[in-house]
Amino acid sequence: MSELLVLGHDDVERLLPMDECVELMETVLADLARGSVWQPLRFVVRPPEEPSLMGLMPAHRSAPAPSYGLKVVCIFPSNAERGIDLHQGGVLLFDGETGALRALVDASAVTATRTAAVSAVATRLLARKDARRLALLGSGVQARSHLQAMAVAGSFEDARVWSRTPERAATFAAEAQAPFPVEAVETAEEALHEADVVVTATSSPEPIVRREWLAPGAHVNAVGSSIPTARELDAETVAAAALFADARESMVNEGGDYLFAVREAGIGPDHIRAELGEVLIGSRDGRRSDDELTVFKSLGLAVEDLASAEHVYARALAEGAGTTVPF
Repeated sequence: MSELLVLGHDDVERLLPMDECVELMETVLADLARGSVWQPLRFVVRPPEEPSLMGLMPAHRSAPAPSYGLKVVCIFPSNAERGIDLHQGGVLLFDGETGALRALVDASAVTATRTAAVSAVATRLLARKDARRLALLGSGVQARSHLQAMAVAGSFEDARVWSRTPERAATFAAEAQAPFPVEAVETAEEALHEADVVVTATSSPEPIVRREWLAPGAHVNAVGSSIPTARELDAETVAAAALFADARESMVNEGGDYLFAVREAGIGPDHIRAELGEVLIGSRDGRRSDDELTVFKSLGLAVEDLASAEHVYARALAEGAGTTVPF
């Protein structure tokens, strides 16, 4: 009989600190660009007339030690009204030599941290070096984790936060733990005014960002939409930007921000300048000028979940953390 290590939300938050996760995501995205980790496009279950969905995200790596990972996550948009994370589920970590299930890791905590960490990687790569003003659109789980990540990514002097529910933006700003002041504002346009770096982390199905609201040389991390039928950016923003992906396959199949711009602005796959991993290894260009608008469309990758689960599992074994059960 083997043993299964169960690692809950608090375990993951402690064992996967943001600064370590940013470095981890840089490594795994570079590995993806080099072809040393593998993943298929995620499989999504969308029952008819059901607003929720289930995503299945498998991945494999062969080095430094072989392993399989599978994230199974349910996304319930209505959880925003309940005050809990939209993402609920687990990451399964399998031994790459025997196939034995080694760990069950809370997917909500993994998703929150690794998604924001990837945006931090994108910000380091693509934002102007003198970026000082941050705009956050959204006030939920991802907005909170992105505030932490942006503190790791750059030297910001202030941040503005906007939410479709003003009371939540006010609470977010009042409770924010950041090395710079955070102010709640009444409109998205006000938040974006003269912002050097923008994070969109909402569940809005319609654009909340318009091209004319963005400052010259801004960098945008578009995080909230992960399905083809929702977007946070208008088509003009996507068409005007140097566009970057976590994975091209994900972008052209799942990226609502991109797919709407294909239909409305006539762009195509050649408009995607690079994947982040390609910029990291130097095979593709990143930002080309200080006044260029850059957009990173985040969709989330199974290899990111696998790397996070491996990291958490190794730390847990070393520290005796988690709960071990016969399996």
